[in-house]
Amino acid sequence: MFMPAILYIVALVGVPFVMAFVYSVSDAKVGSVHYHFVGLKNFIDILHNPTFIRSLENSFLFTISSQILVLIGSTILALALRDAFPGRRFLRFLILLPWVAPVSIGSLGWKWILDSLYSVITWVLVRMHLVNQFDAPMWLGEPKLAMMSVILVHTWHMMPFATVILLAGLTAIPSEIPEAAAVDGAGFFRTLFQITIPMMLPIINVAVLFGAIFTFTDMTVIYILTRGGPYDTTQVIPSEAFFTGILGSDLAEGAAISIFLVPVLVIAAYLALRSAHRAEVT
Repeated sequence: MFMPAILYIVALVGVPFVMAFVYSVSDAKVGSVHYHFVGLKNFIDILHNPTFIRSLENSFLFTISSQILVLIGSTILALALRDAFPGRRFLRFLILLPWVAPVSIGSLGWKWILDSLYSVITWVLVRMHLVNQFDAPMWLGEPKLAMMSVILVHTWHMMPFATVILLAGLTAIPSEIPEAAAVDGAGFFRTLFQITIPMMLPIINVAVLFGAIFTFTDMTVIYILTRGGPYDTTQVIPSEAFFTGILGSDLAEGAAISIFLVPVLVIAAYLALRSAHRAEVT
């Protein structure tokens, strides 16, 4: 009964994973038939590469910033959607769209929205006289604005996933507890920070950890919006590995870059499983 799952994991996960380690200690190139063992040379080279160091810093900035925004936004949405009201099902459907729809389609839409010439955001700001038409911000062309843009777009994509998880956690809280707190005189914020959030903490940990894993290994939004630019200021580890190993034809160095994801993902997976186990126990 387990054999199909085992074969799937071995064929689509295990073999590429082992080959990444093999390539990382070799001089493999795209199109080459033979490759030779070079030890830790690739790892030493990338540790002295300023682009890799910047990509590593950007990966943590991209992950931490987006997850903070996702946690705040999804908590607000979950609280708003907890109680029944007219149109709640339709609103839930609209909120789920960014997660259900392919991220590539959504990113292409955002690329048009953030375009340097045809940005609807810039058009609104110009009409409101908040920015100068001839000195409008280039959302994807300026380093700080580009990083902010990819973080916000990724937050938009990930927020429905976290909202569904937190909403499930909210509905699992017995209604008698917040009702008893209200009888004792607790207001909304006191109930939220002293009852609701502490009881949802295991669920929140699961949402944050899974979101962090998805974010740290994702390059779709960055690839479509900025291709790591301008000047590699939005480059992250997955995109750097892709550009180096596939587009740059250096499989060995690209594999070595991707190997740096393994310790982070192992730690995150352990914490995610541990938090999920605590949530089940709770």
